Amino acid sequence: MDKHAANLQKLQQRLEYAWQDRSLLRRALVHSSVTYENRDGEDYNNERLEFLGDAVLQLIVSEHYYLRFSEKPEGELSKMRALTVCEPSLAKVAGKLELGRYILLGKGEERSGGRTRPSLLADAFEAVLGSIYLDGGFAEARRVALHQWADVTEDVVAGHAMKDNKSELQEILQRDSSEPVAYRIIDEQGPDHDKMFTAVVRHRDKKLGEGRGRSKKEAEQQAAGMALAHMRRGVE
Repeated sequence: MDKHAANLQKLQQRLEYAWQDRSLLRRALVHSSVTYENRDGEDYNNERLEFLGDAVLQLIVSEHYYLRFSEKPEGELSKMRALTVCEPSLAKVAGKLELGRYILLGKGEERSGGRTRPSLLADAFEAVLGSIYLDGGFAEARRVALHQWADVTEDVVAGHAMKDNKSELQEILQRDSSEPVAYRIIDEQGPDHDKMFTAVVRHRDKKLGEGRGRSKKEAEQQAAGMALAHMRRGVE
């Protein structure tokens, strides 16, 4: 067994899930920087699986809180989900799994510290979950996710969750309004392996903040952080 195959075996043990189609797991661990540095090869990375895994995780967490707390209204459930499915929580779970050691990165991303970057780890976990969903179905994805997320969900229930900028902003704004907080990517610059995204956050048709980051999630977090900073200055 080569080193990469041995690493995949260790990760499966950590997740308590064995892939029937290991190519799905391998794809989930390939960052887009690898694709960029190997342009003559196959367009092979984890971005599509990340997209799928994000939706699967949202559904799993929504269902979990809906069934567990039959008395809570939609607004409270939304806040709990936002605190659970956010970059800090995703990165925390990925860190517990030591997921960074299994990800395949391009040389540039490796040199820039991508293996420990929270947004990259968060995306990779979503890609892994997406691959479990395709390989074993929703029930297996739910089992793995809820097991790995047990500490996070209990912290949320106990009120000890790590708040990220987006969650904090949503909580503040929805005290007085049921209208959604909307994020939009307004600009992308740079090559695929080193993109810089610009995001804006709006509420009630008003722009509250703008931010930039090396991932869409990071840009949205920065936009929410700017909105929070403006709000705090307004009450000083």
